[in-house]
Amino acid sequence: MGERDLLFLGHMLDTAKGAIARVAEKGRETFDEDEDFRLSLAYRVRTIGEAARRVSEETREAHPEIPWKQIVGMRHKIVHDYLNVDFEIVWQVATGISTTLDQVFANFLRRGRSRRRRPIVVRSVVVRQCM
Repeated sequence: MGERDLLFLGHMLDTAKGAIARVAEKGRETFDEDEDFRLSLAYRVRTIGEAARRVSEETREAHPEIPWKQIVGMRHKIVHDYLNVDFEIVWQVATGISTTLDQVFANFLRRGRSRRRRPIVVRSVVVRQCM
């Protein structure tokens, strides 16, 4: 796996952690009442999808446990069909898939799938490749 894939995977993880934090901090009631919060979570879901779209086909095929097609598909829905975004689905994604991504990617990146030895810093996430 190349440095570029690690960068995008790290960005997906960082964004998922941000979504998880906002959901825990604000909760469902705020989501239902606050349009800015709904749009903020939709943006994070879109960002995860955009980063997933940029991960190489080779890496995606090597990791079928990650629902690549659904993640990218949600990004397409938010970007291209923005007038019909179902925010109930955004909530489900932000509360479900973000936790899943956090667990999958944290384990995945911790295993150090690259031969690079120096860390790549992605905002608050440091990805160390140590194989």
